[in-house]
Amino acid sequence: MAKFDITPYEHMAPAEVRQRIRAGEIDFPTAGMSQGYAQANLVILPKEYAADFEQFCKNNPFPCPVLEITRGTPMTVDMGDANLLTDIPKYFIYRYGKLAEVVTDATPFWEEGMTGFLLGCSFSFEEALMKAGIEVRHIAEGRNVPMFKTGIQTVPAGPFKGPMVCSMRPMTPEDAKKAYEITKAMPNVHGAPVHMGDPAAIGVKDVMNPEYGESVTIKEGEIPVFWPCGVTPQAAVENAAPPIAITHAPGHMFIVDVENCKLNDYLEEKKAR
Repeated sequence: MAKFDITPYEHMAPAEVRQRIRAGEIDFPTAGMSQGYAQANLVILPKEYAADFEQFCKNNPFPCPVLEITRGTPMTVDMGDANLLTDIPKYFIYRYGKLAEVVTDATPFWEEGMTGFLLGCSFSFEEALMKAGIEVRHIAEGRNVPMFKTGIQTVPAGPFKGPMVCSMRPMTPEDAKKAYEITKAMPNVHGAPVHMGDPAAIGVKDVMNPEYGESVTIKEGEIPVFWPCGVTPQAAVENAAPPIAITHAPGHMFIVDVENCKLNDYLEEKKAR
């Protein structure tokens, strides 16, 4: 398994990290980078699929919490002055629901009129967990977070449907309870866990063999804790099968200019405008 050194980027400003990504210096997972700042998942779709996907997000607000929508441009405004096509370390390119390419620059795949969606990411609540003294195992081990397709089904919208993808962090039962209380207050970055304990209860057959990311150590006395994950839309894209879709590669996120502690208030103010 790969091990990534994020130490040089832990306290770097989001704009500087995005510049390093754009320059090709960073092509690995972003967990733990720009500590204090939120991170986001990405989905870019042809305009004829945008309305259904926006409804899919409304139907499934915990795995798909919308932070910003860009229409007809890859340039962001609310989450930072950035380009969705160059400022993420790695992208998945889907064609008709099948993963076709993995790239570090998605510019060649942009089509006129496309709509981009930035969705809240669980990396954003990890800072709060660590401040509470809860170890985040994939950061401690320098790995990508393990993510699983579960038996929990999303609420469909148009052609978008499929299983909820969940990220997993092993913890003691005591830490799991603390983590539940911390994250339930953070709905824009997936909120509380959907399950704690036996993976089979949510359809995960092998907790050491994730569909996305990498496995991490589960120590004696610990339980797996599962949160809704922003990779859920990728499973929905597989079912919707648009001619093209651009997403982040799991674990390779867009780092935004809004601090975690201010994200909820920022989005509420944005709604009120």
